[in-house]
Amino acid sequence: MSDNEKSGDRPSGERIAKLLARAGVASRREAERMIEAGRVKRNGDLVTTPATIIENLRGVTVDDQPVAKPERTRLFAFHKPQGLITAERDPAGRPTIYNALRNALPKGAPRLMPVGRLDFNTEGLLLLTNDGEFKRQLELPATGVPRTYRARAFGEVSQEQLEALSEGVEIDGMRFGSIEADLERRTGRNQWIILTLTEGKNREVRRVLEYLGLEVSRLIRTAYGPFHIGDLPRGGAQEVPREHVERFRSSLRQQGRA
Repeated sequence: MSDNEKSGDRPSGERIAKLLARAGVASRREAERMIEAGRVKRNGDLVTTPATIIENLRGVTVDDQPVAKPERTRLFAFHKPQGLITAERDPAGRPTIYNALRNALPKGAPRLMPVGRLDFNTEGLLLLTNDGEFKRQLELPATGVPRTYRARAFGEVSQEQLEALSEGVEIDGMRFGSIEADLERRTGRNQWIILTLTEGKNREVRRVLEYLGLEVSRLIRTAYGPFHIGDLPRGGAQEVPREHVERFRSSLRQQGRA
């Protein structure tokens, strides 16, 4: 046993997958897959495990291309229309968010990763960042970042039924956590419902409303944490001011220490 091991010392630095994510190469999970696929090297040697500890990305390459120094964390808001896939490419050939973002993003925007997903038929606020670690922070259920939606649904439902969702619900063996839901307005058997949740499971809002016997005809995400869609036009994108991003990240750090 070495002196370092005896003293409990650990190598200084961070996991390479985490640093690659922070540099905007990919999300941490995608960076781990890149390493497992043999696409990442350091000083010409293959990196064999995502747990490799390094102090910086000097000498690190992906697909034999040097990894650039990390930019500051940047965040963009995109008003996703219906009919777009939240992915870089679609095997079925359907248009993706990146097709729309080519014209929507300002010149000089960095490579961006979506924070979570909006399905093909869901519209509204989609956040994008160049920082894979920040992306992960925003997505983790443990962080508790609220997402707010407006849903237009056909059928009958009472405010009491919606309020019961605050206790969570189990559907087909899957447990969904607390959802705050309020009936905004009703016209005949059509109603608009506002829902706020923190988990963001796949098709969560649609599945919960269908469980209540409603047919969702339109679903719009209006907010993610403190960031709101506001009057951002459909298909438009804009950068979130740096000070707003820093203020939010600071609140997440304080929450983590609480």
